[in-house]
Amino acid sequence: MKKIVISLFAIALLASCSSKTDDIESKRQELQQYKQQQHELAQKIEALEKELSSAEEEEVVKVKVVELEENDFEHFIEVNGNVEAEYNVNVSPESVGVIETVFAKEGQHVSKGEVLAKLKTETLQRSIDQLKIQLALATTNYNRQKNLWDQNIGSEMQYLEAKTNMESLQKQIEGLESQIEMSEVRSPVDGVVDVVYQEKGDIGSPQTPFAKVVNISQLKIYADVSEAYLTKVHTGDQVKVFFPAIGKELETSIKQIGNVIDPNSRTFRIRLDINNPGKAIKPNLRAVIKIRDYVAEKAIVVPTLYVKEDFTGKYTYIAEDSGNNNIAKKVYVTTGVTNNNMTEVVSGLSAGMKIISEGYNQIANGSVIQY
Repeated sequence: MKKIVISLFAIALLASCSSKTDDIESKRQELQQYKQQQHELAQKIEALEKELSSAEEEEVVKVKVVELEENDFEHFIEVNGNVEAEYNVNVSPESVGVIETVFAKEGQHVSKGEVLAKLKTETLQRSIDQLKIQLALATTNYNRQKNLWDQNIGSEMQYLEAKTNMESLQKQIEGLESQIEMSEVRSPVDGVVDVVYQEKGDIGSPQTPFAKVVNISQLKIYADVSEAYLTKVHTGDQVKVFFPAIGKELETSIKQIGNVIDPNSRTFRIRLDINNPGKAIKPNLRAVIKIRDYVAEKAIVVPTLYVKEDFTGKYTYIAEDSGNNNIAKKVYVTTGVTNNNMTEVVSGLSAGMKIISEGYNQIANGSVIQY
């Protein structure tokens, strides 16, 4: 019985080895076929290129060229911002009362401290008048007690009581006069009355806005920038701001950079300050902010359309003098940053070369060209 088991195990082991050997041999044959196909394709490609080259030698292709120059190259990122007024204030009275007079009108220019409305103060004024009568009597009594006290006549207590009574009435009058001043609704800033919320006869209070005063001569813009650009954006950097709704563009600098990364959007906030002399820019207007995050001096920059790509890499065509005529030369390049349909070429091209700008779709490497 043991001999039978050993025999079966040996047969299985031989079958396994045979299977692995057959699999490896199959893969070798498959690889050989692919190499053969690759070799045949390479021969066909070479033959076609020769045919095209010989055919194009007979026919001169007309093209246009541009001589390459070194230029400064910049790359910008764009973020959306929101415009806010430097001063956008809801103005409320400091005390509670019925609005007696409204001086402000929507659209009216007001100065800081200008009275916009006034609450009724008749009750306060009557109280002041009564206290002034009492104050006059208290002042007379105090003066008499003081004269007696200066002559060492009378008691000190009578003198102090007269003085305290007079000063108490003075303080009460001052308090009521302050309340009358608080009944005047004044603008805290220079600006324009944008909205008047209340009318004559309404109840004014510190919790209820009476009007909104806006100053849009100075504006601020807030925008959120991806944390990926944290090391490329700095306070004081010049930026371009475009307002699509009004077709206006201006330049300013970054006033402030936020110190916190938003955990949800992974962004940080920047602030810009702008002047608005014509008042054309309004709060809550959308702004497109262009921030420069890359700059290269004396760079070779070509239109992105000129750069093609094949299995070997990215390339373009330049015009080269071969002695008897001009030919197109296929040059492989290494590209850098792309911005606004322009691409920086890091290597492969240099200043003075003539890149083919038109007709590059009708040529191949070695084609005879005319420009």
